[in-house]
Amino acid sequence: MNERVRTFEGIHNFRDYGGYAARDGRLRSGILWRSGQHGAATPDDLAGVAQIGLSTVIDLRGDSERQSMPCLRPELFDAVVLFAAGETVGSELAPHEEAGRGIATAAEAKEAMTRLYVNMPYREVLVRSLSLYFDALATREGPSLLHCLAGKDRTGLAAALLHRLLGVHEDDVMADYLLTNVAGNQARRIAAAGDSIRERYGDQITDDAIVTLMGVDADYLHAATRSIEERHGSVEQYAEAVLSVDAARREALRQRLIE
Repeated sequence: MNERVRTFEGIHNFRDYGGYAARDGRLRSGILWRSGQHGAATPDDLAGVAQIGLSTVIDLRGDSERQSMPCLRPELFDAVVLFAAGETVGSELAPHEEAGRGIATAAEAKEAMTRLYVNMPYREVLVRSLSLYFDALATREGPSLLHCLAGKDRTGLAAALLHRLLGVHEDDVMADYLLTNVAGNQARRIAAAGDSIRERYGDQITDDAIVTLMGVDADYLHAATRSIEERHGSVEQYAEAVLSVDAARREALRQRLIE
């Protein structure tokens, strides 16, 4: 799994989420990329991104996140950047930052993150962002990059939805989601987030709680999946009713992404 990961200095969790066996073949490699934000990218990082030849970037962050940490771009960058205006998690905060409010321990952090995932598939601006994402994958050629702030929660949900719609085995769906916990320089990413979270909420938050907030857990994705299935019966029905990804759009995704 770690062969999927591109290690950069200032871009965390950058990796290929293609290549998995799917319902009618295998997802293409080298065209589906995911990551965290690029606001701290170094010149070498940007040169590495440029080598991929991105044609589309889908930014799942909210307006406040884009304003406070604009992404740096490679020289001659000409990819189309897509995003929905507004706050994709219902506030100006990333999910892990939102979940840090009022908690101190790892157990409290996990409970807060799990609660957050129950409603994540239905947050209005994120729904519009996800619709842009699936439309782009179904209609645009070339490599794409999907990202949010940390590249783990909103991005993780979006990637899991695509995988499931294309028939990727559930073991691989979860393995790709959990790869966040070992991708890249975890210590640097967690330390930076810890400083930010404690500055916002106070020093009572333990180190273990910070690690929990900055990681992912199978229970989080299970919570989102249960919420989807309880309301709509299946991911396919959710995608059609909420994201406008009908059978024709799923076929377009299959044609472009599966070999």
